[in-house]
Amino acid sequence: RGQGEAYLDTMLSAEEIARYHEDGYLFKRQMFDAEECAVLFDAAKSDREMKEHAVNRNDASGGVTKLSVWNHPVDDVYGMFSRSEMLTGCAEQLLDGEVYHYHSKIMLKEPLVGGAWEWHQDYGYWYKNGCLYPLMLSAMIAIDRATKENGCLQVLRQSHKIGRINHGSSGEQLC
Repeated sequence: RGQGEAYLDTMLSAEEIARYHEDGYLFKRQMFDAEECAVLFDAAKSDREMKEHAVNRNDASGGVTKLSVWNHPVDDVYGMFSRSEMLTGCAEQLLDGEVYHYHSKIMLKEPLVGGAWEWHQDYGYWYKNGCLYPLMLSAMIAIDRATKENGCLQVLRQSHKIGRINHGSSGEQLC
């Protein structure tokens, strides 16, 4: 499919935008097709440099989660996904304006044996780093099957309506 056609396929409906503002999150399944996801999966699985630069973060029970973070989307597969019209177009619809890249991260979490990422509110991180208003959003692309059994992302519906939650620490994580 052409870039324009792919972008039109991912445009959000008025109902999806309203749901995002009501619930505080939106799951947009299959934003990227199977071939695109395979490219990202293969890149992440074979990227030794990204794995070598990952840092360990202990959770509250001593389990270890590995995290790789970078602030600038470079000209690699990760940057292409971060800057894609599909992702940025939906973000612009949800935030009703132009968006910019804050950072990218890959969680290298081993299912069942790897550590957990403790409960937190993203806005607490953003605020601590100088973003005073919650005019941002987080986008997640699961490159492995995400299930409750292997420790998928969990969200609390409407938690954005309680305001900013200041972070404490748990293990080596701010939460």
